[in-house]
Amino acid sequence: MKRSEINQALRFAIDMLETWRWSLPVWGNWTSADFAANPDVAHYLRSRQLGWDVTDFGSDRFAEQGLVLFCLRNGILGVPGERSYAEKLLFIQEGQLTPAHLHKAKQEDIINRAGGDLVIEFCAADEKGKATSSDVTVLVDGIERHLSTWEPLILHPGESVTIPTGLYHRFYGAKGKGPVLVGEVSQVNDDRTDNYFLEPIGRFAEIDEDDPPLRPLWNEGSI
Repeated sequence: MKRSEINQALRFAIDMLETWRWSLPVWGNWTSADFAANPDVAHYLRSRQLGWDVTDFGSDRFAEQGLVLFCLRNGILGVPGERSYAEKLLFIQEGQLTPAHLHKAKQEDIINRAGGDLVIEFCAADEKGKATSSDVTVLVDGIERHLSTWEPLILHPGESVTIPTGLYHRFYGAKGKGPVLVGEVSQVNDDRTDNYFLEPIGRFAEIDEDDPPLRPLWNEGSI
């Protein structure tokens, strides 16, 4: 992705926060200079994957296949005494797909916080991670929903679904309904090691530096 495209995506997300009156921690608005001036805090945040994240999953088609995230809370997987939970905000445009993937370490709730409708589709997997045609049962705010493979589940604002480990899922904003502000509450999250995509794609974008960064991404720089 071009840095200018990342900056545009961040501005879109910031506008969504203002529209729906969500506020970030102080470091959510830090620039690269702020991080450089606060190295201890920067190390704490990056080691826990906290902050902004923009990706096109290597597609070079961000509007069709991409995602903006902000990780508010997280621990370090497998480290005693660390948080065992995580919380994120996801900023999803109409028709913008997050491709099919599963997690082996975390169970998560995906919550439609505000805006349009969120469409989520599921596919069961065997013990080797191979997709199967088995029907799927998920809990939508505690109510069982029985779905066939890749059958769309629509979450309206305020609704949430619990996604267990080992279940493929993909999601996008319903067309004609506007962008969606999504919440994720989960067990501790590790985006470097616990995303298993159905198709061979990348988790993080390769960046073409055509513009100064509006906000640094958590996966940039050393920890």
